[in-house]
This record gives sequence, C-alpha cells and structure tokens, in this order.
Amino acid sequence: MDTYARYPLALKRGRGVWLWDQQNRRYLDMVAGIAVCTLGHSDPVLRRRLCQQLGRLQHVSNLYRIPEQEALAAAITARSCTDRVFFCNSGAEANEAAIKLARKHGHLVRGIAEPLILSAQASFHGRTLAAVTATGQPKYHQGFEPMVSGFRYFPYNDTAGFEALLATCEAEGPRVAAVLLEPLQGEGGVNPGDPTFFQRVRELCDAHQILLIFDEVQIGVGRSGHWWGYEQLGVEPDALTMAKGLGGGIPIGALAVKAAVDHFRPGDHASTFGGNPFACRAGLTVIEEIERRGLLAKVSANGALLQSLLQELVARHPDTLAGERGWGLLRGLVLREGGVTAPEIVKAAMAEGLLLVPAGPGVVRFVPPLVIKPRQLRKAVKRLEKALSTLD
Repeated sequence: MDTYARYPLALKRGRGVWLWDQQNRRYLDMVAGIAVCTLGHSDPVLRRRLCQQLGRLQHVSNLYRIPEQEALAAAITARSCTDRVFFCNSGAEANEAAIKLARKHGHLVRGIAEPLILSAQASFHGRTLAAVTATGQPKYHQGFEPMVSGFRYFPYNDTAGFEALLATCEAEGPRVAAVLLEPLQGEGGVNPGDPTFFQRVRELCDAHQILLIFDEVQIGVGRSGHWWGYEQLGVEPDALTMAKGLGGGIPIGALAVKAAVDHFRPGDHASTFGGNPFACRAGLTVIEEIERRGLLAKVSANGALLQSLLQELVARHPDTLAGERGWGLLRGLVLREGGVTAPEIVKAAMAEGLLLVPAGPGVVRFVPPLVIKPRQLRKAVKRLEKALSTLD
C-alpha cells in the first residue's frame, strides 16, 4: 500500500555501519533502521546466535514457559529499576500495553471510572489508534478521527504547563491515571528532557498515586550512553517501554514495570508472537554484546565526539544551521527556520553516500549503530558538509 514516501534507494546488503545498494554503491549508515540496528548490519555474533536458535526452536506461543523469555526478562530487570516484563513485537504494542496498564491502575488504585492519561506535545508513541492518540502531534491524528478518548496534552519540559493541566483535570476529584513521557523526544525533534521538569512530574505523580510511564522505545537500550534514558534525568519511572534497539533488527518490544504496579493478571493482555525464543535470543545477544564490547562507555565517548563535530559544523554554517542537541548517539542537527529543510539535506547527503533521517522538517537526526567508530563519525560529518555545500 502507498503508506511510505520512500527514497529512490534499494539496499541489498550491509556490514557493520555500511550498506550497499543494488548498484553496489556504498553508504555510511547513520540511521540504523531508525535506531534499531544496535550492533550494526549482519553482525557475526548476532547472526551466529540466531542461526543456532533457529536450529533449536523459533516459536511455541505463550501457552508454555519460554526459557529464553525468562532469561531476557531477568536481563532487563537486572539492568533497570523494574521487576516484571511483558513482551510484544513493537514499540507501538509496548505503548498499547502501557496504556491498558494505566487504565487498570486508574480503576484499581485511584477509583476512576473514566481515567485520563497525560502526554506531551510534540511526542510520538506509535501508529496504533491508542498510541497515535497519545502522540501529541495533531498531524498524525488527521483523517483518523474520532481519536481514543481519555488523553490530554501539555508542553514538554514546561513545569507550569503540566501543573496547570493536572490541576484542571483533578479539580473535581481523581481523574488522571498516568503520565506518559519520552525522556528524550525523538520523532518530535530530538528534544532532551529537563531533569528539573521530570523531577517535579515524579513528585506530583507520587503525591497523587499517578503512574509515571517512560517511552524509551528510541532512547533506551544504550543509545544515550546509559542503559536507559531515565538515568540521564535522575528520575525512575513506574514503568517503561522499549523496542527498536532491543532486538538489533529482529522485531521485539516490551513493557517493564515495578512490582507495585504490576496490575495485569492472566487474560488481561497477551501476544501470540511476543517473547518467542527467536526474538528473545536476539534481545539477549544485544544486551550481552553491549556489555562484552563496552559499548555504553563507547556511546558516551562517541556521542561527545559527534556533539563536538556538529557544533563545529554549525559554527562553519551559521546561516543554515542553528545548533545541535541530544544524548549519546541520538543527536539532532537543528536548522534555521525558513531555509533548507531536513528532507532536502537527507536527500543531498544520500548523493554523497551518507544516510540520515529527519526528525520533522527542521531537524536532521543521527542514530547510527552503537558500534560506530570515531573515524566513521568524522567521515559522516565530512560527507554531510559536502552535501550542505551543494544546497547553498
């Protein structure tokens, strides 16, 4: 179906941070399948482990215990503030599970008949009907009305705006079941969370017994230089969602929660494919390889290098570029309003053998594989600068 405005590029193979098209032209990949290919393309360890898993078992359904699923849940909880995990297949499904959990929390804990979920403007939480309703960007709602009831929006990083909305919603008694936030907004323009704002939200959620849920689909699993984006903020959520980088290219999603808010009981929620042995082997391999290769420290160092390279690029092109922002290896190059757009830069970079992705019309996003090396980051920025020169 005609649902994607695709670039005229057909890719046939990859290795590490490089991709080749059907004409055998090579591209430096700063997209990684949109923050998915954590270990790069055709990683030998991931390839070997998945082939071994296929030789044993790929799927049995959640009618039975799945040792690989139990091991991955243990790996996630050991590296996070959470205690229990529900597995699914994508970020949108993980957020759907979180929304259902929030509503049950509202009913059970706060006694709310029609619970509300508060989320941020410029957020992105997925394309299913409830997840896209939670997304605070009206452009994603157009043509799909009526949206799911029970969502309200506040300005991201705006403490006064959040407090005002919460007070309005709670004016006549408990109404709010949960607050859903990205520690760093990815699709919304690579906007990092403000620790002071997040700490205040945590305080208010505690005071009202409101569930605080973090959408870590894009920033989680090491991309910030920590396992989770919340570690950048000094705030622990009650629940967090993940997907993208967890499987290194194999579809998997998860909702992880603290034991105190583990409200689901048998029959409340389910997934046929979620947490099958094959996907969980991918997740286990990604986590093991992040630690074996010391990638968290490398992401921090390479993120600082990319930040510096982009700042220097901004200084050399002040009429086109306004700044850079982000954490680790999720960086946004901010463009001047009224000038060249992010899709135009992405297209020009492609002609120079560099793959980038927009985050809206005014931000070019960098989300390379976590295995990228400093010399490859320097090469990427040089290619980007060459692309910029063709647009002057």
